[in-house]
Amino acid sequence: MHWSRSLHIISGAISKSSWKALRSAGQSVGPSHLRHWPNSATPQSTTATPAPVKTVQECLLMDESHLSAANPDWNPVLKPLALAAAGKTGADIERLIREARQKARREKRPLTYNDIQEALTAGQADMSPALIWRIAVHEAGHALAWIAFDIATVQTVTVGNGSGGFVESDIRTDVVQTEEWLNKMIACALAGRSAEKLIFGDCVLGSGGSEQSDLARATRLATDAEANLGFGQAQPLLYRSMDAQPSILSLDRQLAQHVHARLEAGEALATKLLSQHRSALLALATRLAHAKTLDGGEVRSLLALEMNVVTPGSKGPAP
Repeated sequence: MHWSRSLHIISGAISKSSWKALRSAGQSVGPSHLRHWPNSATPQSTTATPAPVKTVQECLLMDESHLSAANPDWNPVLKPLALAAAGKTGADIERLIREARQKARREKRPLTYNDIQEALTAGQADMSPALIWRIAVHEAGHALAWIAFDIATVQTVTVGNGSGGFVESDIRTDVVQTEEWLNKMIACALAGRSAEKLIFGDCVLGSGGSEQSDLARATRLATDAEANLGFGQAQPLLYRSMDAQPSILSLDRQLAQHVHARLEAGEALATKLLSQHRSALLALATRLAHAKTLDGGEVRSLLALEMNVVTPGSKGPAP
């Protein structure tokens, strides 16, 4: 769920009287809560989908994470709460706010900004700084790869939620999907693991272990490339359905070897990218570990700065 949708749900779940109190309290502590979003008080108008871009610089200068100026629910004070709710369902958000309100009533006091913030971020408190940093590096690797390869538009990057962390992104559908594009998709799926190995020298088991894991997604992509998309090293014109043969990699040793070779190439591609932009990776991970959740606009702005990309109207880097 995009953070702007979370904002709608949070706003709707708060009563009018509580909303007034929250807005008043939030404005008084706004600078502290808004320090990660210096431009959030200026909503932007919706723009059309940009033309396909080819360079890292153009990818970084894209910013589709904004709200319409006419949005009646827009309030910059609530944006940190909406970002904190990233990854949660609407029902989860409403339940957490309801529980926070009930707690405040039992204590015979009004609902406060901090009540909701604590409810939405409770899981983060259970994670050690070392674990948060590890996950931040992992998710920063995914986000940097999605953007630099121009594969997807990053909407939200989060650490500390129930699954550890995630990058919410929208895959671009307006590009030519060649074998090179597919290989970059595989690299993006493995970029979190590659980031961990680059920074720590190893990686945690969270990259695999389930059908929704990074390794599972990358393996499905690589298997499709070899078995049914016409990019296979052997018999590329032969279509083999994965639905009918879910254990095909166990039965076909040659296919398994080709799939693994493609996965290794994807990992190498991700590692090369992240090695070239190691400082940007660390800067993004550091910001993410501190803020816990970043929206896509801030991620792109930070990477543009760290990768010395010149934004419109700005002066270029000193020679």
